[in-house]
Amino acid sequence: MSEDTLRSVQIERTSVGRYVVRNARGGEMSMGTGEDETFTPVELLLAVLGGCTAVDVDLVTSRRAEPTRFAVTVSGDKIRDPEAGNRMRNLTVTFSVAFPAGADGDRARAALPRSLRQSHDRLCTVSRTVELGTPVSLVDASDPGSGRAAVTDGGPVSPGPIRRDC
Repeated sequence: MSEDTLRSVQIERTSVGRYVVRNARGGEMSMGTGEDETFTPVELLLAVLGGCTAVDVDLVTSRRAEPTRFAVTVSGDKIRDPEAGNRMRNLTVTFSVAFPAGADGDRARAALPRSLRQSHDRLCTVSRTVELGTPVSLVDASDPGSGRAAVTDGGPVSPGPIRRDC
């Protein structure tokens, strides 16, 4: 991967079931298992699905008028499937957006449906990746001298005994 396409975050364990996620720009956030106020990995998946499209839509519509309301709700069903593994389905991103009365608000309202479609069909990297399905490879880099690198090649991984909302 080239430097302009590679994206990454670092996740560090802070205690049992608690982690801090850091990006290259210095941002950080807490993540956990759902036993406290921290976001779980599933909640973060929902947040990034809605957040990616929200950014796309906001950048287009707010050029026309500042919204008076801009809220996004993302939901889905977490299923446990002994054969195919845990996953989310029925993912829905719901926008509730309002603009002021007047010509600028009218232009923003007119741009909303198209910006939602463009984000869904082409622009939102997150939802495009989820919908198209992208293999995930796991690598064990704990002991570089062990000769074991790839744990998976992006194929199915059998679910282990790990539980919580991840």
